[in-house]
Amino acid sequence: MSKSVDANADDFITVQIGGQLFGIPILEVHDVFRLERMTRVPLSRPDIAGVLNLRGRIATTIDCRARLGIPPRAEGAAPLAVGVEHGNELYGLLIDSVGEVLSLSADSFEPNPVNLDPRWQKISKGIYRLEGKLLVVLDMTALLDIAKRDAA
Repeated sequence: MSKSVDANADDFITVQIGGQLFGIPILEVHDVFRLERMTRVPLSRPDIAGVLNLRGRIATTIDCRARLGIPPRAEGAAPLAVGVEHGNELYGLLIDSVGEVLSLSADSFEPNPVNLDPRWQKISKGIYRLEGKLLVVLDMTALLDIAKRDAA
């Protein structure tokens, strides 16, 4: 069965971070995997969890909870990671869980609401209102721009 392509649709992989639903553009995602081994980086910022080897490449691991201002996960709760590439660098984004792939109409996309946490507004492209949920679309450039964060 073939899926028809809608030129007016956006495709996202959904992830949960701290109970909130986020969308990552599907074209940005390389892998979803269970984090098994990671090396901490001394003196790094709290949102840099460490580095890991992802298919022979070193990937910077970002703790999305810390980056988004969400309290840390419970001790012993193993995070999942989403592998993404940005600016020729590989990253592992630590998330709580992965959901489904959604194809959403570009017509239903909305700008960030004024009451969205200011930290989230900086890394969000906008939102989709789903049945009983709000999908915050992550702006991967803003989320992963470590150089700007270090300069700020």
